[in-house]
Amino acid sequence: MTYDQSQIDDAVLALLAAFSFDGYRAWKGFDFDVMDRLCEQGFIDNPVGKAKSVWLTPEGLARGRALAERLFCASPRHPG
Repeated sequence: MTYDQSQIDDAVLALLAAFSFDGYRAWKGFDFDVMDRLCEQGFIDNPVGKAKSVWLTPEGLARGRALAERLFCASPRHPG
């Protein structure tokens, strides 16, 4: 699967703007409230700790891949 990098860039910029504060500042990391909600929904493991990564559950990986394909796919996927 090839993703359109400009669409991913736009999505990240939109998230940074959505979580901006103090005028023009935004945290580089994800909002932990979002991570907690994803954990509560069963899409990732517990995000608390020093690790810089989280484990996606099978359901989370499937949903994430489907969303990435829908949002960022560089070309339509053809069945077959």
